[in-house]
Amino acid sequence: MKKLLVASVLVFSSMSVMAAQQSNQGGFSGPQEAAPLAQNQGGFNGPSAIPVLNTVKAASQADDNAAVELTGHIISSIGKEDYMFKDATGEMKIEIDHKDWHGMTVTPATKIIIRGEVDKDWTVRTIDVDSVTLAK
Repeated sequence: MKKLLVASVLVFSSMSVMAAQQSNQGGFSGPQEAAPLAQNQGGFNGPSAIPVLNTVKAASQADDNAAVELTGHIISSIGKEDYMFKDATGEMKIEIDHKDWHGMTVTPATKIIIRGEVDKDWTVRTIDVDSVTLAK
């Protein structure tokens, strides 16, 4: 009987911890077609030997795995982790994993910088986003 009681307490306490973690994930808040602090992560900030594309127009014609750093706005959610991103040169589908939001919540009015790479399929290109930061 004691084992059952202990097991029940452990199950219920772990469920409340998981629920608290899920409510702190951040993400996009705006129009959906389907259903402000970033985590401190150090690293190098400077020039790169690898060319980085900085417009949607250039990314929409790029090869697979080309590095991108785009500044603009997420204008809508089009799926679970899929969004439409817009800059001055056009619009493009992007994918942002839940872990890559780092608790940040943005709206269509929030200007952001996304970093990632082009994911080229047979007929369509998308951006696989690795990081999202607020634009200054």
